[in-house]
Amino acid sequence: MDVRIPPDFDPIRADELKSVERERAQALQKQGKWRHLWRIAGQYSNISIFDVETVQELHDIVSTLPLFPFMDIAVTPLCRHPSSIREDDR
Repeated sequence: MDVRIPPDFDPIRADELKSVERERAQALQKQGKWRHLWRIAGQYSNISIFDVETVQELHDIVSTLPLFPFMDIAVTPLCRHPSSIREDDR
């Protein structure tokens, strides 16, 4: 996810959206839907792992994020590798 808030966007509104975004991301992590969240150093971007049943569920989750209108999102479906030694690496 690359976040691109326009430079002329109201900074107070941007801070409000970021705060609500943080709350939503943390709630989804607690639910087990947003399994991993990593910041890409030096960028306003992240790499995330979601655990969802369908592509539609993923769409429903990301499209409700407060910063969604400002995001460029690339999706790469993943599945468990048969040689993985981890039991819970969904």
